Amino acid sequence: PGVLLALGGAAASMAAAQALPGLSALVIAIAVGVVVANLTSLPPALSPGIQFAAKKLLRAGIVLLGLQVALGDLLGLGAPILLVVVVVVAVGIFGTVAIGRALGVEKGLTILVACGFSICGAAAVAAAAGVTDPREEHEERTVTAVALVVLCGTVMIAAVPAVAALLALSPQTAGLWAGASIHEVAQVVAAGGALGGTALALAVIVKLARVLMLAPVMAMLSLQQRREGAAEGARPPLVPLFVLGFLAMVVLRSVAPLPGALLEVGALLQTGLLAAAMFSLGTGVRVRRLLRVGPRPFALAALSTLLVASLALGGVLLAA
Repeated sequence: PGVLLALGGAAASMAAAQALPGLSALVIAIAVGVVVANLTSLPPALSPGIQFAAKKLLRAGIVLLGLQVALGDLLGLGAPILLVVVVVVAVGIFGTVAIGRALGVEKGLTILVACGFSICGAAAVAAAAGVTDPREEHEERTVTAVALVVLCGTVMIAAVPAVAALLALSPQTAGLWAGASIHEVAQVVAAGGALGGTALALAVIVKLARVLMLAPVMAMLSLQQRREGAAEGARPPLVPLFVLGFLAMVVLRSVAPLPGALLEVGALLQTGLLAAAMFSLGTGVRVRRLLRVGPRPFALAALSTLLVASLALGGVLLAA
């Protein structure tokens, strides 16, 4: 029953996203899950299915996300922009961790924020949580990090076009900046559409280059977990299975002439699975508890957004 509820929430969110251009189905799904959990009392019988959707359907959605990434498109960006992407992700993660340490934010939450803001939003948060918290003992961290991604990423949809206009950036430069700085793929699409011209296509390709960084970052996180867990007898896999699946889909998309209809179906399934997972994560949000986390995580999110956006803008301008 919980899985059916999550899929129903995903379907409703996807329909709402069609009627509300600029809003991501994932963002809507999280919001719907929060509303449902805080206005109603969900029966305990739904809990196993909701947990299954939040974990297993999420990983299946991340695997299908690989079908969006064609290596040929990414290589077409050129070495300078690809270097900018690597620097944004690497410095964004390490910089956010340093900021979190300075602010006194709990380490686990800081890592989730660092991955989500530097790579690809809520999907990266949940992927990192799957590696760092495989037993789901700290689900509240994931919920908090996802909420921060939604909040800051939504602000970026309006902020990037406004700052681009203020700085008189060309559509091409603005598109590259949007793709290198905004958290979610759907948020990048919304900002790229507002920038006009060739900005949207460039923004999406650069964003997908950041999505590809999900694989090496998760592998490094898993390696760190193995080192930390060795003393306790816990040895998670070196590379999580869903990351291998993601890479397999990237290779398939890059080397096989897949028909457009198949890619459209894959994109629809990917959105549906991730939306179901986001709905399930949303049902774990209790607004009162979220407000009690204090101002430090919000400060971390704001500073991480500023760091990633600044790195991206500086890198894009240098590359240009």
